[in-house]
Amino acid sequence: MAMIGEMDADSVVGYFRNKSILITGSTGFLGKVLVEKILRVQPDVKKLFLLIRAPNVESAKLRLQTEVTAKEIFQLLKKKHGVGFENFIEEKICPLAGDIMHEDFGLDSAQLRALCKDIDIIVNGAATTNFSERYDAAFDVNVLGAKNVCAFANKCTKLKMLLHVSTGVKQ
Repeated sequence: MAMIGEMDADSVVGYFRNKSILITGSTGFLGKVLVEKILRVQPDVKKLFLLIRAPNVESAKLRLQTEVTAKEIFQLLKKKHGVGFENFIEEKICPLAGDIMHEDFGLDSAQLRALCKDIDIIVNGAATTNFSERYDAAFDVNVLGAKNVCAFANKCTKLKMLLHVSTGVKQ
């Protein structure tokens, strides 16, 4: 596995070319920034699979549109692609209805098999950042969710990198 500290910005951009990346937490602040940045600086990324907490794929697509790609940060990409923006997003982003709280994210076995064969990189950014959250709820998301991501990563046959983004601890 490559270490980000060993790479300069150009090699990071090049590293994402033709890679399939699973991102959790894409509807959060850092997640949106990451998705936009990858699509803007490396349009040759193969696919971004965004795990979105939703009961079905239609709801996941709606959350993607309203909470991610409709945001101001995507204006540069919208300007660059013009009327082709929606097609570009549809080609590059695959929303997955699931939750890190569930084993295998709650994905069905066919989805899971296909995903495990395709994923090169996992970025786990899903977490609760509400520091007044009940301890057990925060523990479930921030600890058990990370454990589920690691268990999923172990099933990915061509995984090259797992990046875990953690929330800070408020004293």
